[in-house]
Amino acid sequence: MGVRNYLIEGLSGTGKTSVATELQQRGYHVIHGDRELAYKGDPQTGEPLDGSAHKQSSLDVAFGHKHHLWDVGKVKSLVADRSRPISFFCGGSRNFHHFIELFDGVFVLDVDLDTLKRRLASRPEDEFGGKPAERDVVVGLHATKEDIPKNATTIDATAPLASVVDDILSRCGEVD
Repeated sequence: MGVRNYLIEGLSGTGKTSVATELQQRGYHVIHGDRELAYKGDPQTGEPLDGSAHKQSSLDVAFGHKHHLWDVGKVKSLVADRSRPISFFCGGSRNFHHFIELFDGVFVLDVDLDTLKRRLASRPEDEFGGKPAERDVVVGLHATKEDIPKNATTIDATAPLASVVDDILSRCGEVD
């Protein structure tokens, strides 16, 4: 949806939704990927999970996380629409390798382990990371960094939100 398109990734609890909201408040076009593009599917083929596998994804947190995908066709369509000067795609997907090359830049929000644990502990149980099993998965991913796009620009998301967004915008050549 933009002449320039940026992906903002990171683990649950690093601030993707907060950054997206702040960008919107500043007048930027934002796609909330986890709300607008996400579904449970096979990370290799993109096929949606069938009923039994979808049920497993809701019972097994690690399985569900590995099958949290974005609709590649929708991502490509949104990126191809050049009606806006800049768009930010915010969220996480396990199939980003199928569309990451479409972006002009990729940012990964990063926080230290103590900050991550504190943020996750303050979440309500109906938000991912709010339950102990979900927190355990996220903490494990923080240690391995296995879900983080390589060659992305790391953003220190422990800074105040306005500073995090200012940092991203400056790296995009935007002056707010």
